Formats: sequence, structure tokens, C-alpha cells
Amino acid sequence: MREVTDSLARLMVLSSVALAAVSCGGGNQMGMGGVKSYAVETVEPTSVTLNSSYPASIQGMQDVEIRPRVGGYITKLCVDEGSVVKKGQALFLIDKVQYEAAVRAADASVKMAEAAVATSKLTLNNKQDLYSKNIISEYDLQTAQNNLRTAEAQLAQAKAQLISAQQDLEFTTVTSPSAGVVGTIPYRVGALVSSSSAQPLTTVSDISKMYVYFSMTEKDLLKFVRKGGTVKELLAAMPEVELQLVDGSIYPAKGKVETLSGVIDKTTGAASIRATFPNDKNILRSGGTGNVLLPSQMDSVITIPQKATFELQDKKFVYVLTDSATVSTREIQISPIDNGVEYVVLEGLTPGEKIVVEGVVSLREGMKIQPMEKGAAAATKPEAEAQKAEQTAQK
Repeated sequence: MREVTDSLARLMVLSSVALAAVSCGGGNQMGMGGVKSYAVETVEPTSVTLNSSYPASIQGMQDVEIRPRVGGYITKLCVDEGSVVKKGQALFLIDKVQYEAAVRAADASVKMAEAAVATSKLTLNNKQDLYSKNIISEYDLQTAQNNLRTAEAQLAQAKAQLISAQQDLEFTTVTSPSAGVVGTIPYRVGALVSSSSAQPLTTVSDISKMYVYFSMTEKDLLKFVRKGGTVKELLAAMPEVELQLVDGSIYPAKGKVETLSGVIDKTTGAASIRATFPNDKNILRSGGTGNVLLPSQMDSVITIPQKATFELQDKKFVYVLTDSATVSTREIQISPIDNGVEYVVLEGLTPGEKIVVEGVVSLREGMKIQPMEKGAAAATKPEAEAQKAEQTAQK
């Protein structure tokens, strides 16, 4: 008798486990007659803004290579890599001893030339007096005049050499031609540099605003060009763009498309476009990369959740609810642009039809379901989870 009692107890436990598995399995609630419930949604036209993504490169408004105008040994680095500098700020000091000596020599040459001019003027005045008294010939007078012109030319030459020497001395202090950020510095104190050095001393990038370059295919470009108008009008009509950084985040400020290449690259079939972004906080750096997000507004289109679709042989399908509460597969055509959550349906669905939006992997063609509007399905989900937790606790 005890064995029969134990067998009955085990049978009851197994039956409870089986019933719990049936009621909890598949993630869908059982409707009347054991028909599973699935969330459905009525498709209706709506408006949506989608972003087209284009790989982009980031450059400063002005990247200036800093090269020395004179040769010599670097005696001091006035800035470090990554420093923010102003226009005219000193960057490097080059040994100036030889250039100071050249200035002194040029100054002495100027003084000698000035003395020669003064002497030539005295000689010319004397010759003019003698010529007026018919003591000397006209040849002697003209010779004195020519000597004065020669002395004046030598003075002008000496002054030019002095200016050149002074400029060379000034060039021993290498300054920044624009405001910006200092790049890498390959040369250090003691390095011998010249204007013919293979590498520049550094690069100063003006990053107050950033140029972001991206390419648009000829097909996409035609969408804008066909709107008509001049290039200036087309650029003015283009919407503001966003910049997605390499870490996936969106740059807080929006940019404006300012230039459009008039030539399509034969090798890539794309045209180069430049957008300008403000960079007040110096977040963007020259040489960086990212993706430009160009928004496009689509009106009166049908959008469906991506999880409501399934793929077969590179084609997209959905399950459409029929009048008999069964599901039928339907091929759809979708836009190549999406937001990662929804698809824009171009063909295959008409407004008012209902599609299954959850659990499509467990459906089959012609399968009968208990349809639940998406809102109602979401409302019953917490209750179902509570029942499941209670059944688990009873086990």
C-alpha cells in the first residue's frame, strides 16, 4: 500500500512540473483552446527622420607646418606638445650668435657707405666750383657725379644687407603664424635645423572650428541636386549634420555643410563634401575620424519594429494577421536607411493591416494565434511574470 501511495505522489509531482512548463514555455500566454497569444500591431503611415551615415575625417581649419627661416642649433623650446598658443607666440629659439655678428657687420658697412657718400658729395661740390672757373674739364665733373651715384648705390646695398641681417636675427625666434594647438615636436634642444630639414619643427593647428570631410555617392548626391537651384542655394537648404565620434557618442554641437565638390572622383564615384563644426571646448582634434550623420525627413511611410521581421535568402518577411486569426508570411521591401530599431517599409504592407511584432521565430505559415494589441500585451506581461515566479516558488 505504501508503494502505491509513493507512486501516486511522484505522478502528481511530475504532472505539476509538466503543466508549469507548458504554461511558462515559449514566452507567450495560452489563449482559449491552447492557442498562444502574440502581440500584434496595426501599421499606419507616419513621419520619421532617419540619418545617413558617412565616414569622415577631421581636420583643423588651418594646419601650418612650422619650419625655420634660418639654420642653427635649437637653444630653447618655448612650448610643449599639445600647448594652446596665440598668434605671434614664441615656439623655438635658435642660436643667434652668428646672426648678431652679421647685424653688427652689416651696420658697420652702412656707416662706411654713408661716409663714402659724404666724401663723394664734398668732391662733387669742389669739382663744380673748379668747373665753373674753367679749371677742370666737363669729364672731371661727370666723373665726380658718377662717383657720388656709386657711393649712394653702395649705401642702399649696405642698408638692404642690414635689414636682411636684422630679419635673420628675428627669425632665430620661431613664432606661431596663427592661434592653435601645437603638434608633435621631433627636434629638441641641441638639434641642428634649417629651412631644408626633412621634418618641420612642429605643426600648429587652428582648431577653433573644425573641417569635417566626407564623401557622398553620386546617387545620394542626385537627391539634393535634383531639388534645383544654384550650389549656394542647395548648400543653404541642406540640414544641419551631426558627428558621431569614434567611441560611438554624438558630438554635442551640430555642423553645417559649406562646400560641395564640383567633380565626382572617377575611382570612388563620390563627391567630396565639407562640413564645419564649432570646437569651443577643443574636443575635436586634427587628424581624427568619425561619421557624419545627415538627416532626411520621410513623410507618410510605414515603420515596423525590426524584431517583427525575419530573413530568408536575403529577403525580409513579416507575419500578417488574417481575418481568420491565422498568420501569413509576407515579403517586404525596406529602406536601406534605418535607425537600428525600426525599418521603413517601402513595399509589401498597406495601412490598416496587422502584423505580429513579438515572438515571430516561433510562428509558422497558417498558424492560428490569439492576437493581442501591443499595448495590451505589454500590460499583461508583468502579471504573467508574477504567475511564473509564484509557480517557481511552489516547486
